[in-house]
Amino acid sequence: MKLTYLPGTTLTLKEQDDCIKTLDGIFAAGGLVLSQVTALLGVEGYSVQNWIKRQFVSPPVNKKYSRRQFCRLAIINLLKDSLSISEIVGLLSYVNGQLDDESDDIVGDEQFYEYFVTTLLLSPRRTAESFEEAARRALADYKEPVEMGKERLISALTIMGVAYSSSVLQRQAKERIAALSAAKTL
Repeated sequence: MKLTYLPGTTLTLKEQDDCIKTLDGIFAAGGLVLSQVTALLGVEGYSVQNWIKRQFVSPPVNKKYSRRQFCRLAIINLLKDSLSISEIVGLLSYVNGQLDDESDDIVGDEQFYEYFVTTLLLSPRRTAESFEEAARRALADYKEPVEMGKERLISALTIMGVAYSSSVLQRQAKERIAALSAAKTL
């Protein structure tokens, strides 16, 4: 699948494999303030603050958001158009247990986000089967810290691929409907 933007963000991808480079560039000077986070995610500040208040994401330190927090926010953002917030929280908890406790994580949020982007890039079609195969390839070198960790990640990445594709296709359908409506009025 070709990506124009880093999923869940407003960041344009110039090269298909520059997810890490893009994030490295953004966080080269340290953390981000709320206005930067909201601009990069394309969401309102109250959404980010609500996700923090509900403990889906840890609060910023000295008003700065880390790369880890940004990746968690991007994951929530990319799924929110196709899954309910409780489904997103359930999916994130399935992968990493308590959302406010990093000690039980089977993968860090940065790595999880990178695996997701890689899964999208490796998937030739927008089907569950294609995303599952792509996730297996993306996780080829993954060393699981707990038994069945890799299978949990594959399941989560597959669900995320289907959900993200669903929201992209829905957005494209709405754009085409809007174009039809605009053409009718001419």
